[in-house]
Amino acid sequence: MNYTYIVQCSDGTLYTGWTNDLDKRIKAHNSGKGAKYTRSRLPVELVYAKEHATKEEAAKDEYRIKQLPRKCKQEMCKEYEEEQRRRGKTRSAETVEKKKETGYNIALTGTKRGNRKTI
Repeated sequence: MNYTYIVQCSDGTLYTGWTNDLDKRIKAHNSGKGAKYTRSRLPVELVYAKEHATKEEAAKDEYRIKQLPRKCKQEMCKEYEEEQRRRGKTRSAETVEKKKETGYNIALTGTKRGNRKTI
């Protein structure tokens, strides 16, 4: 599978990308081996992800998202978080597990900047 994703950087900015391995890519970002943009804005947390059948679809969606104003991206992230909650995916257990693996507090479903909790 291929994914389009948005991460929120520690300074509150958003970075959009695509990958074929979402977990590996988030780990790469947080280890400083991801995009140059995110290296000085660690840690990052995943706030949006969408699955695609092909890398071409994912790349096109990445381009489309990058053209959107920040407000639209924030709305997408909010809708993604609400959908994850409806599906019953809890952030707390996943966040604890990711913190153990990476040393960073990574919320897989996203958070509002002011509501982050460091574990």
